[in-house]
Amino acid sequence: MQTTHTLDQLLDTQHKKLAFFQNLILVAAADGAIDTSESQFLLELGQRLGLSAEDVQPIAENLDVLSFIVPADGLQRTLELQTLVQMMLQDGQIDPREYGLCLEYAHRIGYGKAILDDMVSQLAGGPPVPNRNPPTVS
Repeated sequence: MQTTHTLDQLLDTQHKKLAFFQNLILVAAADGAIDTSESQFLLELGQRLGLSAEDVQPIAENLDVLSFIVPADGLQRTLELQTLVQMMLQDGQIDPREYGLCLEYAHRIGYGKAILDDMVSQLAGGPPVPNRNPPTVS
């Protein structure tokens, strides 16, 4: 029988929660704007994780110098990629910059474009709809 893990179980320290939240904000802001649905998604996750405005303020203020923090745990990596894809899909569009960041994260955790596209397809409820020329990440 397969054991299921929740985000709350995997993100069991303040450091893990903040790193995860930072990664989400990076994807949300990649297209230059955080729209209402993305903001709501961030707010709900922040509340679920028990993060305060004071906890996340340094992240918001330093977005231009921050980069992904990749977790050590494989299960946390996969769950985090799924959540990053959910963030990318919040506004109903797949912005090439957001897609590029999700692809960068996928590569950094050992996944290829095909796995990312499959995840996008599953979470979007249909075939992947990235722009015709998604950015490539080396």
